[in-house]
Amino acid sequence: MFYALASDDVARLYADVRQVAASLLAEVEPARRAYLGDDVEEVSRDELLRRAGPGEVTVLDVRPAAEYASGHIPGAVSIPISQLGQRLAELPAGTEIVAYCRGPYCVFAHDAVRLLRSQGRTARRLAGGMPEWRLAGLPVPAGRSSRPAHDRAGQRRNHPPRRCVMTPGSTAHEGGTHGGSRPGPC
Repeated sequence: MFYALASDDVARLYADVRQVAASLLAEVEPARRAYLGDDVEEVSRDELLRRAGPGEVTVLDVRPAAEYASGHIPGAVSIPISQLGQRLAELPAGTEIVAYCRGPYCVFAHDAVRLLRSQGRTARRLAGGMPEWRLAGLPVPAGRSSRPAHDRAGQRRNHPPRRCVMTPGSTAHEGGTHGGSRPGPC
């Protein structure tokens, strides 16, 4: 794992320090734009919650696999940004893709959206990232990488995709690990 936050309190502190820096230092926004490149279109958490449940979008986690395994958005497909170019065929054609990563200053989701769009895919990035999802009290299952619901040829596999219902009232334990030993349904 490249990073780990010890608790939600640390994640909140990190988010607050980030906000204070952005509000007090004029250099933050130009530095963010220079690092991340041109802005890419975002989707809000609320819109993702509304559209992911019925399968209107494919949620794509582009963080390293170890970070996905430590916690991810329910139903997300894990394809690390370093592998995305070689694994594009694993994503269903004709479905909007919403990519996410470590947060607003993480370049992975921005790069994923730019790559997907350059290949003719409809893609946006989640506003914020995994820390903001967790801090919103939304479900965060843990476990090994998911398998896309489609094979490399774009054909539906014989097994149904793993699904979790995401609602604002869900707890972080829904669909997660059970006693830390075996993955849940997400």
